[in-house]
Parts: sequence; structure tokens; C-alpha cells
Amino acid sequence: MKRFIVILVLTMGFYGTAQTKSELLKHYEAFYNQMRLQGDVDGVINALTHLNVLAPSQERMDTLAYIYANDNQHLQALNTIGIEKVDTDSDLAVQVKAISLKALNQPKRALEHFEVLYQRNPNPYLAYELADLNIQIGDNAKASTHIEYGIANSKDDMRYAFYERQQPYDVPLKAAFIHLKGLVQFNTDKENIDAAIATIDEALAIDPNFNLASLSKQALTSRKQAPSEEPKK
Repeated sequence: MKRFIVILVLTMGFYGTAQTKSELLKHYEAFYNQMRLQGDVDGVINALTHLNVLAPSQERMDTLAYIYANDNQHLQALNTIGIEKVDTDSDLAVQVKAISLKALNQPKRALEHFEVLYQRNPNPYLAYELADLNIQIGDNAKASTHIEYGIANSKDDMRYAFYERQQPYDVPLKAAFIHLKGLVQFNTDKENIDAAIATIDEALAIDPNFNLASLSKQALTSRKQAPSEEPKK
């Protein structure tokens, strides 16, 4: 009889726990949907975190990491899904790792994830990221390969956003590639500044308001003029 009572109590305990967990899941699923409707990012993060504790899901973890990254909380995004290159990662997970590592000034680590995305779905936008990162780490040959692909495959309606000014702006993607081409030319032959400036002028001809290209041209022009200036007395 005592044994029967113990089993009954344990059974009821398990049932109560399962019921409580089920109720909590329903609550946080409803909470998550409501936070999405309200556009409350912190609320969405809170709801997904609770859901992942209650019922771990890689898909939800990837979504949570993406929301962190989209909110410029890149360290939190990487703490959620890690930085390692994993063959079974979803496209979303690889994207988060790539953009977050780039944002945290880790070009070599970001590069390997962008390469995975490019292997899965080659396109001019990913080619631009690869070209830019290869320039940062000093691999001008690989950068040139992606630049030529990008110039050849950029369509007129493709644009790329820049954020070096207080007010973000975008330019035709082809102009962005041509600007990178000018930088590679300079990195490859620093004595032939005129060639690099001429290439950057091509980018500015496509979009005269391309601020980053203007800054690059100013820097190269200043470098060219510097040796001819007389030293101050």
C-alpha cells in the first residue's frame, strides 16, 4: 500500500511538472508573438530566451542570435551560437557569425563564414564582403577575383549601404566594387597612384555622392602631393 502511494505521488508530481512546463511554453509563445506585434526587441529576446530554456531548439537559438545581431548586440549574438565553423549550421547561423565577427573587427574569422555563404549561394553582395575582407587582411589577389566577379554580375538596381557618415547612404553596387578595385590597385603598386585615382574616379562618375570614394581619392591625392611639398621651416 505504501509503495502504491509513493508511486501515485511521484506520478502526480511528474504530471504537475509537465503541465506547468506546458503552460509556461504556451505563455512564452503568446508573449513572443505579442512582442513581435509590438516591435519590442527586448521583449522578443526575453521570450526566446525563456523558450530555449524550457524547450531547447537550434532554430530558435539561431533566430535569437539573429535578433541580437540585427540590434547591433554582436557579442551577445556570438555568445548564443558560438564562432566556430560548423558544417551543419543553417544559413542564418552562418550569416550571424559572419556579420557579427566583421562588426567586431575580426576579419579573418568573419571571412571563413562569408566564404561558406558564398559557396552555398554565390552572389555579388557576398562577393563584395569577401573582397572587402580580403583587402583588410592583405590578400589582394583573392580580393581582385571577387571584385571582377562583382563588376561583371552587378545589376543596375543593386545597391550597397555605407555607414561611415552620421547619415547612412547607399550607392550602386558596381560603383562600390570599382572603388575597391582602386584600393587594390594602390595596395599592389603604391608608386602608381594615378591609376588608382583614375579607377576611383570611375566609381564617382557612377555616383558623385559616393562619400567613401571621395575620401579615398582625397587621401590618395594628398599622398601623391606630399613629397613635392617643401618642409616647413
